[in-house]
Amino acid sequence: MKAANSILSSYGVTVFETISRLAIEHDAINLGQGFPDEDGPEILRQIAAQATLEGPNQYPPMLGIPELRQAVAIHNKRFYNLEVDWQTEVMVTSGATEALADCMLALIEPGDEVVLIEPLYDCYLPMVRRAGGVPRLVRIDPPHWELPRDALRNAFSEKTKLILLNTPHNPAAKVYTEDELSFIAELVEENDAYAVCDEVYEHITFDDSVHRPLMTFSNMRDRCVRIGSAGKTFSMTSWKVGYLTAPAHLLGAIAKAHQFVTFTTPSNLQRAVATGLLLDDRYFSRLALEQQAKRDRIDVRLKNAGFSTLSSEGTYFLTVDIRSIGFQGTDIEFCEHLICNVGVAAIPISAFYQDAEVRQFVRFCFCKKDKLLDTACLRLARHFQN
Repeated sequence: MKAANSILSSYGVTVFETISRLAIEHDAINLGQGFPDEDGPEILRQIAAQATLEGPNQYPPMLGIPELRQAVAIHNKRFYNLEVDWQTEVMVTSGATEALADCMLALIEPGDEVVLIEPLYDCYLPMVRRAGGVPRLVRIDPPHWELPRDALRNAFSEKTKLILLNTPHNPAAKVYTEDELSFIAELVEENDAYAVCDEVYEHITFDDSVHRPLMTFSNMRDRCVRIGSAGKTFSMTSWKVGYLTAPAHLLGAIAKAHQFVTFTTPSNLQRAVATGLLLDDRYFSRLALEQQAKRDRIDVRLKNAGFSTLSSEGTYFLTVDIRSIGFQGTDIEFCEHLICNVGVAAIPISAFYQDAEVRQFVRFCFCKKDKLLDTACLRLARHFQN
């Protein structure tokens, strides 16, 4: 029998699926995979349901329904003062993952170099490699996740087609600073490259951390693709509605990839998301404050259980140092121990690196009900304080 594609078949099952299966097997509390356990605004669900009943339930426009594309443009202006032409610079996708795939397929020629900053969300590298890109990896490492500027500069060259930038960052929970983003923008311009910006956690930042799209920086407007996610912004991850903003010359190419990947996204969900993006400021402020409260809740309880925790500036995630409670094995061994002996699931940070040198950090997801977080932390405290 002839072999399947050698690139994609070389990857195993994602760490999220592996941990989730093990958690189900042991009836563990799953603080691994990043999804809320409460649905988002009821009004959006009502709109989606009503749109399904009223129809039409046929193919919507390939780029997305006008209402949602207009809402994305308004959203860009409202939050970031970006002037966007909804007809030529906005496209709707079946989730941010599809948007990323479209960008890789549309923008990368075989042999083009792509700068990636580890730790990486798990789909990035397979997508780049399958599109023919040559990864140039740069690391940020716990506990401080500092951007190594010399290494990043050296990763760029005349062969660089683009950088794939994730901020707020999963799994590091880092929000890139104004100074860091200015440095990245300079490298992009100096090397005549593009930036594909995964900004799905744009509205989930904490304390004094502020998300600013790279697209808003000097000379970046025509070099950036900005990707958002209704799943993260409205806490309904199964909907798989993404949206990207890009200059017309890039969107045209990306749309050609989109037409051969999913072509369209369910119109009933698009209508609901269009309403969501136009919700008043209270919704977006409350989203961040509610997740910040959950971060603080789990942070205090993990510290009381003996863990040393790392800073979480945004996203759904908090990282801990497993050496702080005396565990001397690897992060993978620790996560297996947690599931099998404590009844709590977490994700090993080493899973987000290609060659992890540090294996003492694990990530907990806190976008869960308070009672569930409390129960998980109580189990951890009982186990590690005995």
